Amino acid sequence: MALLEISQLKKAFITPDGRRHMVINMNRFTLAEEVQVALQGESGSGKTTLLNLIAGLLKPDAGSITIAGQAMSALSEPQRDRLRATTIGYIFQAFNLLQGYTCLENVLLGMSFGPGADQPLAEMLLNRVGLGKYLGHYPRQLSVGQQQRVAVARALANKPKLVLADEPTGNLDRQNALKSLALIRETCRENGAALLLVSHDREILSQFQQVRAFEQINQIPKGEVGL
Repeated sequence: MALLEISQLKKAFITPDGRRHMVINMNRFTLAEEVQVALQGESGSGKTTLLNLIAGLLKPDAGSITIAGQAMSALSEPQRDRLRATTIGYIFQAFNLLQGYTCLENVLLGMSFGPGADQPLAEMLLNRVGLGKYLGHYPRQLSVGQQQRVAVARALANKPKLVLADEPTGNLDRQNALKSLALIRETCRENGAALLLVSHDREILSQFQQVRAFEQINQIPKGEVGL
């Protein structure tokens, strides 16, 4: 059964000089429950835009996105927020941590939009990403790699059915990158979650059995460039 279904999806932006700039032109893409897929594509190819569309952070110009049987276009903004909080875990490339909150509070706050805060689970996840000694630290007191690991723990905290990962290991050294990827994949398997990860890192991509070339499923007309 398909957890994620995309059909005839299109998204364009208007450039400063007034041109319509096509970013997403995807006929069909599906992701089954509990399946882990990596999308391979270079920086600037449109991968982040696709994930933002799936998460409901952007609205498409045309086409449909259905998650767990719910069509995103049919949902109000509060309903999209609720679906995102309960069904989707998003590991952002830019972390999106709240600077005025500690590591633990960032994870607990993410939980509060879903089933509710669960401090033992939040602490367990932070321990698993190697941050057990930093629960009371603020993002500014952490390295870039440590901040990324907080973002991983927060995205997994609500036991989502679909995990979206935007270059989730891009700011980590090689050893910690592979450890974080293993944690993401293991937690997805434990929770029965599907994983859609985008990356241009060949070593990260080599960990997946299913790798799709983003440029093949996102057919941008000649002369257009993704964002």
